[in-house]
Amino acid sequence: MRVALAQTDCRLGDVAGNLADAERIIKESATEGADLVVFPELSLTGYALGQLADDISLWTDDPRLVDLSKHGPDVVIGMLEDGRIRRHNSALYLSDGRVVHNHRKLYLPNYLIWEERKHASPGQHMRAFDAAHARFATLICNDAWQPMLPWLAAQDGAEVLIVPTNSAAKLTAGSFDPAEYWHDLLTFTARMQQCWVIFVNRVGDEAGVRFWGGSRVIDPWGSAVATAPVWDESLTIVDIDPHSVRRRRREIPLLADARLGLLRRELERLINESGDD
Repeated sequence: MRVALAQTDCRLGDVAGNLADAERIIKESATEGADLVVFPELSLTGYALGQLADDISLWTDDPRLVDLSKHGPDVVIGMLEDGRIRRHNSALYLSDGRVVHNHRKLYLPNYLIWEERKHASPGQHMRAFDAAHARFATLICNDAWQPMLPWLAAQDGAEVLIVPTNSAAKLTAGSFDPAEYWHDLLTFTARMQQCWVIFVNRVGDEAGVRFWGGSRVIDPWGSAVATAPVWDESLTIVDIDPHSVRRRRREIPLLADARLGLLRRELERLINESGDD
């Protein structure tokens, strides 16, 4: 399976222009024999939604979206989804002119400069799904920082985790370095869930924030098999073997003894004790 990491710098609010750029990149990826092209989080709309006066959300059945997957490769692309009453930070998996899967971001950060809950509502489901080349799951940016979600995806059979991201460069004078955290997190996730991880981060400057890129693919042993440059737009092509996941999980069966009943009982206890539903 050949994957294209489309590390782009989108223009805030310019949906038509970003769609045109995406189509160009997909066509270029097709000439490289790509089976899948992955774009960053909110790549069609931009991130700083609070700076826009107009509603630029898109319906999932917008024909411009499904047309993106008619050039050969499957496509994962991020947008602000029009959910009628609510809006969602969503990533669509498109294939052969149809929406195979829609993941709505589950954990919307509201700290430092991030105010995602002002502009989007959290999703309610996390599901693995089958496409032509593998069984996938999508986790948008901060979703991947929640330890239970990659594990749930793997328990649902995901062989490849797709992580579209808008990660900014270092924001404070302290020791928190997002790039370093992402490196450790992606390596840990791939090793412990024994799966491929496709991380695609954006680049460029927007609303006083600079995004660093550094997109990469991690194999089920935790090794980076491809890494995009920092700061600059790029198209990185890499071949992966989803079948190696089964081999790795057979070598060391970390996921086989999940004891889901035990987890259900303890989660129910914690819910009852905390009132958090």
